[in-house]
Amino acid sequence: MIAISVHGAPSEYILREGALSLLEEKLLERGLHKILVVHGVQSWEAVKPFWPKMNRIVYDEYTYGGECSFKEIDKVTKLVMGHSYDAIIGVGGGKVLDLVKVVCHETQRQSILIPTLASNCAPWTPISVLYDELGTFIRYDVYPVSTSLVLIEPKILLKAPLNMLVAGIGDTLAKWYEADVQMAGIENKPVPLQISHYAAKKCKDLLLQHSKTAIQAVKMEKLNDDFIKVAETIIVYGGMVGGFGDHYGRIAGAHAIHNGLTVLEETHHALHGDKVAYGILIQLVLEGKWDEIDQLIPFYKELGLPLSLHDLGVNEINEPLVGAVAAKACVPEESIHVMPIGTITADRVSEAIFTLEKYQRG
Repeated sequence: MIAISVHGAPSEYILREGALSLLEEKLLERGLHKILVVHGVQSWEAVKPFWPKMNRIVYDEYTYGGECSFKEIDKVTKLVMGHSYDAIIGVGGGKVLDLVKVVCHETQRQSILIPTLASNCAPWTPISVLYDELGTFIRYDVYPVSTSLVLIEPKILLKAPLNMLVAGIGDTLAKWYEADVQMAGIENKPVPLQISHYAAKKCKDLLLQHSKTAIQAVKMEKLNDDFIKVAETIIVYGGMVGGFGDHYGRIAGAHAIHNGLTVLEETHHALHGDKVAYGILIQLVLEGKWDEIDQLIPFYKELGLPLSLHDLGVNEINEPLVGAVAAKACVPEESIHVMPIGTITADRVSEAIFTLEKYQRG
């Protein structure tokens, strides 16, 4: 019997125009009156035009320092305990929301999340990714209690930078490839794994179908159904893959390649989702799935996702450079080793990278 732990969804999720007008009502339903609002500089500016006037709620604001780090966690935890806040509202992207989730876990408070980007599934999952002060990844933690409320105003997501949406599409597309390589060989899947596998497939299908028109919505600054579908695919379906699939629905080869790329200073400017999208292609080379690569190439070109190291800003591609990426991607604790495709070595990854470069050049 396969043992998994399911963290399926927040307690309540609402996406609609005017969603923030419900905030005071939803807080009072939960018996919450004194609130700390944690946000970033840009995220607060994005939310201000939609922020409701609340007569029966007292709240203070805190601008976080830019990382979900132990120092920042300690600072916000002391603030919450010192002022006896009932709950914390997180306003912003993934790092702000992760910060709020970990502090709510530490202080046993309810979390209310208001995302300003459709770039990841952080609003959905009871998970925080922890970094040091310089932004270097340390680990991710899974919490036993899910978020109390997720409120999404789609017009806020629509106004976010387009490159963040494209990166979110790339990151969420990996949900299918990283989950499928782990689940495809499991014959008698428990029901939660079936849900996870289905959600992962929907991530791929809906993104391939609706991303082009969703991007047009951002460019025209006009909401359409395709934008909503893409945003909810990233947040909801993306969160369900790991929420129902546990470790079977989390990272594999694509994210390991992303981590390998962090050794190259030339790629530091590239967004997380862009590097993961490139990692999908390397994972597919390792699996020998060239038909899948051929299916993705036109989609990548249309969205501007990277098809090669050159597209990520690496101009001089040589064996020492590729070897360094491959070595980092293949350290023993990396997720690349969950793929049941034989022993994966740095040499094998290096060969895959060079093979893809050659393939892209025709």
